[in-house]
Amino acid sequence: MITLSVIKADIGGYVGHSSMHPELIAKGQKNLEKAKAKGLLTDFHVTRCGDDLQLIMTHEQGEGNERVHKLAWDTFMDCTAIAKKLKLHGAGQDMLSDAFSGNVKGMGPGSAEMEFEERGSEPVLIFMADKTSSGAWNMPLYKIFADPFNTIGLVIAENMHAGFSFEVHEMKKHRKMIFDAPEEIYDMLALIGAPGRYAVKAVRHRPSGEIAAVSSTDKLYAIAGKYVGKDDPVLIVRSQGSFPAVGEVLEPFAFAQAVQGWMRGSHFGPLMPCSIAQSNPSRFDGPPRVVCAGFQLSGGMLVGPLDMFDDPSFDEARRQANIAGDYFRRHGPFEPHRLPLEEMEYTTMPKVTKKLRGRCVPID
Repeated sequence: MITLSVIKADIGGYVGHSSMHPELIAKGQKNLEKAKAKGLLTDFHVTRCGDDLQLIMTHEQGEGNERVHKLAWDTFMDCTAIAKKLKLHGAGQDMLSDAFSGNVKGMGPGSAEMEFEERGSEPVLIFMADKTSSGAWNMPLYKIFADPFNTIGLVIAENMHAGFSFEVHEMKKHRKMIFDAPEEIYDMLALIGAPGRYAVKAVRHRPSGEIAAVSSTDKLYAIAGKYVGKDDPVLIVRSQGSFPAVGEVLEPFAFAQAVQGWMRGSHFGPLMPCSIAQSNPSRFDGPPRVVCAGFQLSGGMLVGPLDMFDDPSFDEARRQANIAGDYFRRHGPFEPHRLPLEEMEYTTMPKVTKKLRGRCVPID
């Protein structure tokens, strides 16, 4: 059995919230190289999306392993020290505790992990987003694993015809539900159409139960008790065989869907697919970005990556994102660009509105 772990954190932006300083990536690579040499990791790849450091690791320690998570935590802390030395913006932003407690879950960094038996050919796609929140994967995951207009394999591939099951988390109340597609897609859509509250955590093949996809659903505001930054989620998707083909997995991102996040985590904006080199959200700290690193696994080794959105076929999605970005920006501080007040509750807005409370008087 091989475990694929993706653990990320925002530990300092360069410049502002735009990108990542090369020294942080170099430190991440050095730490993980040492762990591989000691036998903790089978393989690894260090990359970024915007100002988030992404640690992609394979190992045989299982999900939630304390040693693997401690490695990620220590790496983020080491990089935070460098970020503070360089006076990078928001140094250590996602590190919400001074002491490691056995697992990064609930401590600030986001994580997605899956354990599985490696197949004869094992393509995996790792999606990483910046300037957006948990729940941003709801629409793509629905399209990939439940929408025949996106994934023709659901119709014409016998090994996918039975569908997939979706594990949906209610993030604010820490509860979960399982929905079987296609039978229960209407019930499921009633919930996952509200990505600020519900998020697809995992998808499994039916009837085998084999894991197909896992996302991070950590909500930073729920951990910190206040706004400290966006969740910037990650997603792992296995492809081919009894799972959707690579092209079917990528297809939903040809549409620049509206997601929560952008400037100060307080706005709706288009999710722009782009190459890793272009994941430098700078216009109004955005628009929100998504990148995808593709790998073939071979004995746990990460063969790759291939930068999946470094492809002119996504030029139209990027153009749509820029047009949609113009549309949203012209609303300025008005909805639907600014989030509704119930969502602004978890940003810096309450500090502003607090002083207005005494001014409210009854209407005659």
